[in-house]
Amino acid sequence: MNFSTIDLIVFSGWIIFMMGFGIWISRGKQDTTQNYFLASKSLPWWAVGGSLIASNISAEQFIGMSGSGYVVGMAIASYELMAAITLIIVAKYFLPVFLKKGIYTMPQFLEERFDKRVRTGLAVFWVLLFVFVNITSVLYLGGLALKTIMGIPLIYGVIGIAIYASTFSIFGGLKAVVWTDVIQVAVLIFGGLLASYMVLDALGGSFMGGFQTLMERAPEKFDMILDKANPEYMNLPGISVILGGMWIANLYYWGTNQYIIQRALAAKSLKEAQMGASFAALMKIILPIIVVVPGIAAFVLGADIAKPDEAYPWVLNNYVSVGFKGLAFAALIAAIGSSLSSMVNSTSTIFTLDIYRPFFMKMGKGEFLDSHDSDSPSLSDAQEKHLVKVGKITAAVALVIGIMVAPALGNLDQAFQYIQEYTGFISPGVVAVFLLGMFWKRTSTNAALFAVIASIPLSMFFKFMTPGLPFIDRMGVSFLIIAGIMVVISLMENKGDDQHAINIEKGLFKTSPAFNAATVAVCGILAVIYAMWW
Repeated sequence: MNFSTIDLIVFSGWIIFMMGFGIWISRGKQDTTQNYFLASKSLPWWAVGGSLIASNISAEQFIGMSGSGYVVGMAIASYELMAAITLIIVAKYFLPVFLKKGIYTMPQFLEERFDKRVRTGLAVFWVLLFVFVNITSVLYLGGLALKTIMGIPLIYGVIGIAIYASTFSIFGGLKAVVWTDVIQVAVLIFGGLLASYMVLDALGGSFMGGFQTLMERAPEKFDMILDKANPEYMNLPGISVILGGMWIANLYYWGTNQYIIQRALAAKSLKEAQMGASFAALMKIILPIIVVVPGIAAFVLGADIAKPDEAYPWVLNNYVSVGFKGLAFAALIAAIGSSLSSMVNSTSTIFTLDIYRPFFMKMGKGEFLDSHDSDSPSLSDAQEKHLVKVGKITAAVALVIGIMVAPALGNLDQAFQYIQEYTGFISPGVVAVFLLGMFWKRTSTNAALFAVIASIPLSMFFKFMTPGLPFIDRMGVSFLIIAGIMVVISLMENKGDDQHAINIEKGLFKTSPAFNAATVAVCGILAVIYAMWW
C-alpha cells in the first residue's frame, strides 16, 4: 500500500468538498414529492446525460468490470458498447411514451397500462433487488477498494461509503443527487482516464504504445466475440452479446430501471431528455478505456492479486504516481457515491409512492390514498411533507440494510457477473411486460401479471435444470417463452385492443437533427470497434 500523505490530502479534500456540496444543495426546498423525487422536473440535457453516466458507473464497473477484464478481456466491454445503442433506442422509443404519461415511477406506468396488481408486484421486486443486489454489491465493492488501497477494514469502509452517499441521497432528494453527479462525473472521467494512461505509459512508453503492448502480449484478451472453447463463454456466449440475451439485460437496465429512467423523467422536456441520453451514449463508448483496460493491463503485468476484483486497486497502488493516485481514487469513490445515492433515492421513490402511499397512507376517513387513481384528491401540503419524510426514512433504512448485508459478498470471485446474473432473474419478465405493453395494444393485464409472477421461477428453473446454458442465453430464452405465453393469454382474453392500451400518436417518435447525428456517430464507432476485434 503506497498511499502517500499528499494522496491522502487530495482524496480527503475531495470527500469533504463533495459532502459539503451535497449538504449545501440539500438546503433547498424539498417539501413536495415532485421536488424531492423528480428535482422539480427542471434538468437540462447535460445534467441528464452526466447524471446517467455517474449513476451507471460505479464500483461494479471500476472494480467488477476491471476484474472481469482481467479474466475475460475486452469482450466484457460489450456491456458498455451495446448500452450505447440501447440508450439511443430507449431515448427514441421509450422516453416519448413515459414523458407523455407524466409519471414518477416505472410501477406507476404499469398500473396505468395494466392494473394495481402488476404495479405492486414489480414495485416489491424492484425494492428487494435494489437493496439486496444493487446497493449491497456497490457497498461491498467500495469497501473492498478502501481495504485494498488504504488498508481500511471492509466493514468500516462500507460504513464510510454509506455515510458519504447519505449526505446527498437522503436529505436532498433527486436534485442533490443529480447536481453532485454533474460534478462527480467530470472527476470520474478524468481520474479514470488518468489511471489508464499511467499504466499504459508504464507498459509501452505512451498511451498508444501501452495499448499496442497489451494487444501483442495478450491478443486473446481482445476477442470481442468469444467461442465455445473460451473458458469464459458461459459469461459471454459468443454472438448473444450482439444478437441475443444481452439486449434483455440492456433494455431492462436502460429502459425500465427506475434509478436510470428517473433522470429522464426529471428533464425539462422530451427533447432535453433525449439529448441527455444521446450524450450519455457517446460517453459510454469511451468507458471501456477506463474500466476494462486497467484489468487487462494488470493481467499482462502479472498482478499479484488474490482475486480478479483486486485488479483495479492493484493498478492504482502500483502505477499511478503520488498526488495523482489520490485523484484517481477520488474518481472511484465519486463513481461509487453517485451510483449508491441514485439507487438509494430510487428505492425510496418506489417504496414511498408505489407501496407506502397506496397501502399505508390514509386520506382521513379510513380510506387509503391511491396515488394513481383519478378519483383521488390532490395531496395536501401536510401529506406531501409526510411522503417526503417517509422517503428520507426509507433511504436511510435501505443504506442500513446494505451495510449489514454487504460483508456477506466477500466470497464472490467476479462481482460484476454476480450482479448481471441475479438481475437477470427478473429482467426477462420486466422487458416483456414493457415492450408488449407499450407497443402491442392487445396485451392484457393477466398476461402482464403472468410475466411478473413467472420470471423468477422460470429463470431459476433454467439455472438449475440447464447448468450448461449461459445466463445471457437463459435471459433470452426466458424472454421468448414469457413473451410467447403473454401473446397467447392476450389473444384469448382480448378480441381487440385492450381497454388500457397506449395510443401512439403520429410523430411521437420524431427526433431532432442533433439527436439523429449522435445516433449515426454512435453506430459508426461501434461498427468500427467490432470490425477490428471480432
